[in-house]
Amino acid sequence: MTVQVSPREVIAGASAVLRSRHEEVNKLNVFPVPDGDTGTNMSLTLESVAGEVLSLPSDVSLEEVTRAATHGSLMGARGNSGVILSQIIRGVCEGIMDSADAPPTERLAVSLEHARTVAYQAVRKPVEGTILTVLSDMAIAARGASEEQQSFDDALETVSAAAHASVQRTPELLSVLKESGVVDSGGFGLAIIYDAVANILLGKEEAATPVFMPAGLLSVDPVDDWDDEEYLYCTEFLLFGDDIDRERVHDHIATQGGSELVVGDFGQYKIHVHTDDPSAVLAFALSKGEVSDVHIHNMRRQQAERGKGPAAALPHRKIAVIAVSVGKGAGEILKSLGVAALVSGGQTMNPATQDFVEAAASVPADSYILLPNNHNIIMAARSAAELIAAPTVVVPTTSVLEAFSALLAFDEEGSLEEQQEEMTEAASEVTTAEVTTAVKDAKSPVGDICAGEIIGIVGSKDIRAKGTSIPEVAVALLETLPLDEADTVTLLAGAELDASDLEAVQTLLQERHPDLEYDTQDGGQPLYPLIMSVE
Repeated sequence: MTVQVSPREVIAGASAVLRSRHEEVNKLNVFPVPDGDTGTNMSLTLESVAGEVLSLPSDVSLEEVTRAATHGSLMGARGNSGVILSQIIRGVCEGIMDSADAPPTERLAVSLEHARTVAYQAVRKPVEGTILTVLSDMAIAARGASEEQQSFDDALETVSAAAHASVQRTPELLSVLKESGVVDSGGFGLAIIYDAVANILLGKEEAATPVFMPAGLLSVDPVDDWDDEEYLYCTEFLLFGDDIDRERVHDHIATQGGSELVVGDFGQYKIHVHTDDPSAVLAFALSKGEVSDVHIHNMRRQQAERGKGPAAALPHRKIAVIAVSVGKGAGEILKSLGVAALVSGGQTMNPATQDFVEAAASVPADSYILLPNNHNIIMAARSAAELIAAPTVVVPTTSVLEAFSALLAFDEEGSLEEQQEEMTEAASEVTTAEVTTAVKDAKSPVGDICAGEIIGIVGSKDIRAKGTSIPEVAVALLETLPLDEADTVTLLAGAELDASDLEAVQTLLQERHPDLEYDTQDGGQPLYPLIMSVE
């Protein structure tokens, strides 16, 4: 028999259940490509919803709860599965409000049918045998229960049975699942969420839901479905703007890669795409509005890491260094200098505290050193240091070039405190400057800046040069740096820097300052064609 329980409690309870079982979902993750663990992404998305609704007063209206849940799901959506889940949540919330005067069983049918419509619209090329199929079968079952005039209790049970039957059927619809002996991970995650909601409404204790699978043993080994013809980076971010045409943005994003999703409304959009060129995607987005919460994952490396087995199989370290990095080249350099794990992020791509905690969990060590490599990430790194079980310290690096110098001073055999002190001192001897393109008009110490102009920045906000070309600005910017005591200039080339511009920069700098030593590296970072440092 259904019990009286607030929507806030239902959402929080469902989030807690999925969080406790997300690894069951992760073990099934084999499709479409390894762009993150489905269970983790769905759980983080639902936790964002729970956080949003629990921040409301206890006496808020149902409409306010649904609005907060919709907003929280959009802002917290992680990965392809999380974005689709956010649209399911949005559809359910809209369906609940649209059917406010209907009987409970009819309301269940309307909300699931609307969720199906919204979710399918969000996916340009829907694939059957996935979470979408499970959602569709749930909606069909709910409509049948309404037409049969089942009680709300019975309808909840009917939809639950349909969800799990649909999950069990997914291998028959998707060959990669059948070949691997697993069911669809997203569909199973959705079934777990629905069961949690139903059990809370029915006043039941949460029962363990079996993993349905075809006959034979369940495979929990990651399946290497990587193909060299697939895309390399899973890229996702939020886009804000009042005059954004969602369909046109979606059409353009679709030309940049695959598995593209553009969801949201009223000036707030979540974008997800698999692409070989995240910088092009972000540059386009920045031309349309403002971006935030950028996450770029190298899917090939994620798959390689999965192939290594659990973290316990990795060599145990005395001190493990974890560094934030964006750009293939920069990451490879950090690894070569002794970094044990990378956290994706940087300017406009700030990782969360949890990203550091998860990185530490992936590398067994007695203690950890975190290199945030950006002013805006230091606070998250310090918060993570308090949450990581082993002793952890932060070397407050504000750029990847500071991290390079800090790592050259790193000695794993020293004490944690000594390494923190020596690495911090080494990083402090580096002055970093960045060359990028202004995304909007602004005033600065070097005069008014127009969108599209090349600008040179020292630190996080100190604009010291502007111009029409990267070589011009790079030379002018270098002149503002402390060269009297410097002996080395490091140039980190970004993904957008043409070979001709890089050659021009090197030539001009050597002509101006022939006594300095120049070290040029390929960083591959987006948005910043050139990062320089002197030390």
